[in-house]
Amino acid sequence: MKTLLSILLCILCTTLSISAQSIEGRWDITITKGDKKIPSWLEVNHSGLKYLNGRFVGSGGSARPISRVNFKDNKMSFAIPPQWDKEDKDLVVEADLKDGKLMGTMNQPNGEVINWVGVKAPKLINTTEPTFGKPMAIFNGKNLEGWEAIGREDRPEKASQWVVENGVMKSPKSGANIRTTQTFNDFKLHVEFRVPAGSNSGVYLRGRYEAQITDGFGVEPSVIELGGIYGFVKPLEMPAKKAGEWQSFDITLVGRVVTVMLNGKTTIYKNEIPGITGGAIDSNESEPGPIMFQGDHGPIEFRNITIALAK
Repeated sequence: MKTLLSILLCILCTTLSISAQSIEGRWDITITKGDKKIPSWLEVNHSGLKYLNGRFVGSGGSARPISRVNFKDNKMSFAIPPQWDKEDKDLVVEADLKDGKLMGTMNQPNGEVINWVGVKAPKLINTTEPTFGKPMAIFNGKNLEGWEAIGREDRPEKASQWVVENGVMKSPKSGANIRTTQTFNDFKLHVEFRVPAGSNSGVYLRGRYEAQITDGFGVEPSVIELGGIYGFVKPLEMPAKKAGEWQSFDITLVGRVVTVMLNGKTTIYKNEIPGITGGAIDSNESEPGPIMFQGDHGPIEFRNITIALAK
């Protein structure tokens, strides 16, 4: 015979499950700021019997933990401290759940209020192993044909600075990011890179998931250091070479499952990427996307860039 306490706990658990099940999960978010669309991401999870917690990715930076997500009568809210903002105020997020979408506002640390819409993120999990075609070059070593810089006319510091010299695509200083004009679904990517001491870049898979590039020699593995999927997945080890030496990534992306080889060693093996990382081109995870290189965090060089597509 059940005790009164066990019955009450069962009722409480069932009530939470029924009320929270519509909000739990991963959400691909699009923020509207003037005439711009900015990607973002949210995950909401159970935390015991009574509460919800989660993670949030803004337009930049890494995934941030949310200690408590409030949800009642189809209204959601949470607050998290600033990350890279200069201000000290929390980011306050509110939304209504209606027809399977989250629609609400974000009150940013600087006081600006922006609107956003969230839809449930796709699972992107394949049940069969794909086969891949022959690798093909996506950089010809001569010019930027097949690539386009993502610059900002209103911000000179974000202007295109990419050049090609001696078979190398390089960003000699901070400026614009650069992406392929072609988009891809599942693939195996090979890219060689050279990062100066103290610099920072990244390879964005489908333009949404950043494989981090840093001067990682002698550094412990981390989600924000060389070879990590920024803010989400930590490498098993750090086989980095010294700054100024050529290094290589061999990355396989199938759905949202990634394998990373750094300098010939497997550092991430078939790990799920939960969602988009900061700096993504958009939050449309179900769509194909480009290969994008980060050029706004310091000098970086790339060469020998090939891709093999899943059949």
